[in-house]
Amino acid sequence: MIRFFPRVALVASALLLPSCSSLSPESRLRSGLEEAGLPPKMAGCMAKRMADDLSLTQLRRLQSLASLRKSHMEEVTIERLLHKVRALKDPEIFAVTSGAALRCAL
Repeated sequence: MIRFFPRVALVASALLLPSCSSLSPESRLRSGLEEAGLPPKMAGCMAKRMADDLSLTQLRRLQSLASLRKSHMEEVTIERLLHKVRALKDPEIFAVTSGAALRCAL
């Protein structure tokens, strides 16, 4: 029975290890904002502020905005991004995103 516990601990640590190496919500959000066409500095600043204030469900909804840039090759403006965020019809996502954009633009 004593030998069983080390094996359980080994298996449990092997299963939990991949979760430690996954990307944080902030880094995924930053990457998504960059994919959408925001400059890296602006995307990093906004992601830092947004990741703590939005739920995982809300962050997943924002993933749909990555398609913004696929249709246009130029950088996305904040106005265009906020227009798309407003279309998600989630007032909290819009408030957090617009607040982050305002603070990061200053």
